[in-house]
Amino acid sequence: MTDEYDLLVVGGGTGNNIAAAGADAGLETALVEKGPLGGTCLNRGCNPSKMVIQAANAANSVRDAGQFHVEAELGETDFAAIVDEMDGTLSDLAAGMEERYREKERLTLYRNEAEFVDERTVAVDGERVRGERVVVAAGSRPLVPPIDGLDTVDFLTSRDALYLREQPDSLVVLGGGYIAVELGYFFESLGTDVAIVEMMDSLVPREDPDIAGAFTEVARDRHNVHTGHRATRVESEADGSVTVHAEPEDGEAIAVSGEELLVAVGRRPNTDTLAVEEAGIGTDERGFVETDEHLATTAENVWAMGDIAGNHMFKHSGDYETDRLVETVVEDDPAPVDYAAMPHAIFTEPQIAGVGATEDELREHGREYAVGRQSIPGTPMGRAKKLDHGFVKVLAAPDGEILGCHIFGHEASVLLHEVVVAMRSAGGHVEDVAGVIHAHPTLNKAVEYAFEDIT
Repeated sequence: MTDEYDLLVVGGGTGNNIAAAGADAGLETALVEKGPLGGTCLNRGCNPSKMVIQAANAANSVRDAGQFHVEAELGETDFAAIVDEMDGTLSDLAAGMEERYREKERLTLYRNEAEFVDERTVAVDGERVRGERVVVAAGSRPLVPPIDGLDTVDFLTSRDALYLREQPDSLVVLGGGYIAVELGYFFESLGTDVAIVEMMDSLVPREDPDIAGAFTEVARDRHNVHTGHRATRVESEADGSVTVHAEPEDGEAIAVSGEELLVAVGRRPNTDTLAVEEAGIGTDERGFVETDEHLATTAENVWAMGDIAGNHMFKHSGDYETDRLVETVVEDDPAPVDYAAMPHAIFTEPQIAGVGATEDELREHGREYAVGRQSIPGTPMGRAKKLDHGFVKVLAAPDGEILGCHIFGHEASVLLHEVVVAMRSAGGHVEDVAGVIHAHPTLNKAVEYAFEDIT
């Protein structure tokens, strides 16, 4: 016997909002999610990491107080309390969401893992559930690379690291992307000795090269950083520590040991556990669901969004896709996606934020461009805050079209958004930012000055 619904949503992360919208619109709706509602962002990613990072920022503020002639000394840190508070807050939010959804009319919640068995039908805990329309929003999980010996040692993924109650004395991080550097910053700021092993020549290698280079230099002052080294073997030591062996393209191999090992080399889509091929849902060579401009898949009446589609693996892009799919799937008013000016941010200190093309990408495509720059410490507010690092970098076409903006510095994630607004809604011209009156002496003056530098 098969349970029939107007709408089936597989995945209770950001996709839960589509299920709620469907039920509110009068559609008999099924939502399938094995884990806590809210998905990776609420329970294993954005929310928990940003909450614990605030503790790291607070500790560093105490350390930096002396430069403002304020005597302060960092005392004991209750690491478990930091994690417990985060866990309690977010667990309550997830539980409250589930309670509301269980009481919602026309919405049925299935609390187990789904697997497609045929077109628009999934098996859930021995039951078959079918939707006339299906949205696949089953997310991604940490990628575990095939490194010799890794399967024989205890290691952490980002989810494990965020919920550790006992702070390690030392930590080796495999990977140099945003998850790796955010967690490295958190642990180091609270007193853990952190080593990072990254196979590329810089940390955060997908960022603009100037940003990546500047961040890597700051990270070297904090961590034991090994860029340009590929991990080849992992082994446990007699004292319980873990050693990572890594080799460069040229030069001597290294061995880095720590009490804990964090594997943070990326994420992979959950298409394999979902058996999407049984539903005729096509995937690319990396396993991500292929979608068109309306997020439709190769299967009839099936759409995909979020990490599993891989268009942009950000919570804010998932929120944007949710809005489009509510229009398309629930309201029968097809709304194409437009990913122009998709921003991103990394919440270390200093922060990193970017939108649009990097300088490497413009060179690769043979685009003509001009560059505008402004040091953040060189602005009035930068001097007031006694900032040591940071700059704004603007890339523009000869006609003034904004091609990209990349910021490394305090509150970069906030500073970026006036550029995003300009690129999305004001035609995306340099003068749309340079010509705006900026309140003095805000940090945003650095953005204004960088855009003026290009005119």
